[in-house]
Amino acid sequence: MRSFGFLSFGHYGPVPGSRVRTAGDMLKQTIELAEGADEIGVNGAYVRVHHFARQAASPIPLLTAMAARTKRIEVGTGVIDMRYENPLYLAEEAAALDYIADGRVALGVSRGSPETALRGYEAFGYTGSQDPRGADIARDKFELFMRAVEGETLVEADPKMSPPGRLAIEPQSPGLRDRIWWGAGGMDSAEQTGRMGLNLMSSTLLTEATGEPLDVLQRKQIDTFRNAYREAGHTGKPRVSVSRSVFPIVTEQDELYFGLRGGGPRSEAQDQIGVIDGIRSTFGKTYADTPDRLIEQLLADEAVMAADTLMLTIPNQLGPEYNLHILESFAKHVAPALGWKPNTEGPAEGDAV
Repeated sequence: MRSFGFLSFGHYGPVPGSRVRTAGDMLKQTIELAEGADEIGVNGAYVRVHHFARQAASPIPLLTAMAARTKRIEVGTGVIDMRYENPLYLAEEAAALDYIADGRVALGVSRGSPETALRGYEAFGYTGSQDPRGADIARDKFELFMRAVEGETLVEADPKMSPPGRLAIEPQSPGLRDRIWWGAGGMDSAEQTGRMGLNLMSSTLLTEATGEPLDVLQRKQIDTFRNAYREAGHTGKPRVSVSRSVFPIVTEQDELYFGLRGGGPRSEAQDQIGVIDGIRSTFGKTYADTPDRLIEQLLADEAVMAADTLMLTIPNQLGPEYNLHILESFAKHVAPALGWKPNTEGPAEGDAV
């Protein structure tokens, strides 16, 4: 692990204890959080994307504002649900964002996680899926999106308006392809991500339930990705990220929010087995402990140490001030022992395969 960032679900609503009552609160506070994290030296600011829910939903305007108000921090998504997207318009927006951010983009995309709406993408006008989860249209859209990002000419020019030939979308941002990530929930999707030569974005869960801990399963997923990347003939330095809930306990307030619960020691927290999309899956545990114990636990987390980037899922409802405290505590007391390099030392890089 050489870099870390925050991953916000962008929750908002008039619920007791929340500092984020409205969508406006969420958007402005996320920008504020990115600004503060940039100054601390945090490497990344990433947002989740969900539809028909009181969460962050339209990421490009938010990421653009974050990029315009910061200097070094990477801005990105974890992940954009391709079922809901117009692939050519997304390619245009992504290129514009990449220019504004001076290449500080980590655009995570995938089929998306389960949504609150039943086949909600059809309400957006995207019909014809034969898959109950819409995976088929997500794949088709992603292929077209990548063709557009790579500069392929996609439509015939109107001879009344321009010389004969075919046209690509504009703008085109050189190197944007290298900043596209695929959110992989299992081994097969990680292998496919490697074959495509993309970056791998893993999560706090994996659609495997073998009885092995999540970090061991994710380390195998990362190895599968890197092997497929190499065997496909790609020669770059692909990025790999994993997500974890990590809370250094350094104040009484931290103890109140994330300390002892149920009378047992924090070290007893375990991964959980559950079902998502009808598939038995392994869900990661929450790391909440004193910094010295967190260092010991995270050094033993095989996936965290195999990835170049750790995304810390944050309780955004507690407001930017407290979340900046979490990030600063991690940066000051934990991250240096894991190999962290602050954003002042340059952009994060992957490992050569």
